[in-house]
Amino acid sequence: MNKVQSGNTALITGGSSGIGLAIAHELAKRGYSLVLVSNQPESLAECKAKLEKTHNSPCHTLCVDLSLPGVTDTILKYCDDRQLEVDVLVNNAGFMMFSEVADAPAEKVEAIVNLHMVTPTLLCRAFGSRMKRNRHGFILNVSSISAVMPYPGISLYGPTKTYLRYFSQALRSEMKEYGVRVTCLIPGATATPLHDAEKVNIPLAMKLHVMHSAEYVASRAVRALFRNKAECVPGFLNKLIMLVVPLVPTWLIELINHRTSWLKKG
Repeated sequence: MNKVQSGNTALITGGSSGIGLAIAHELAKRGYSLVLVSNQPESLAECKAKLEKTHNSPCHTLCVDLSLPGVTDTILKYCDDRQLEVDVLVNNAGFMMFSEVADAPAEKVEAIVNLHMVTPTLLCRAFGSRMKRNRHGFILNVSSISAVMPYPGISLYGPTKTYLRYFSQALRSEMKEYGVRVTCLIPGATATPLHDAEKVNIPLAMKLHVMHSAEYVASRAVRALFRNKAECVPGFLNKLIMLVVPLVPTWLIELINHRTSWLKKG
């Protein structure tokens, strides 16, 4: 495995659990120092201790709410105060919300839009401008397979992830001539705390390859990033879903929703 030069730093939002934490391990293996950002103080402390012990790489942690206005300035100041120059930016933080828009709490709507769209965009602008100046850098934005599923119930989650996918494509074109690589990760169902183990048979789903481990997704994401791939869709079934699902007609989706009342059941 290739090592990077010492001093390189990766900043990962949502880095205290799930795919974000798995990506942190992958980057630490490659010699990167880490900056983990999330709103989980206890998990951050545990992750810092484990990552530093396992990989002997420095790990900095910042506990902030990434859905709040002005958080980008807080993150920049944190890095500047410690003289950390971020070479790899991973926009991973997110949360699932299953609800009709009209019934969703206003604060939740604002939070998911900020977390999936506003904050990643501002972080790409802030750190991207520095990467552009240095003519070097990597940006990994974590979208979702739901980006191709504008379905009832995930009308906030899926479309915000759609934005992140197409934003990544445009940003990649802009940054290419400056030596900055941009990759969009589009994972399917992943065994993370996002899924309730009491409602989802995770071992069976993984055995059927309907769901993958966070480590599997992270390894392919980091490999795609350093190979300068535009997108990474881990797993054959997920690649198939990306092709087939957009072909499902809207009338059929509406019929299923009306007949099954899946939102009420959900």
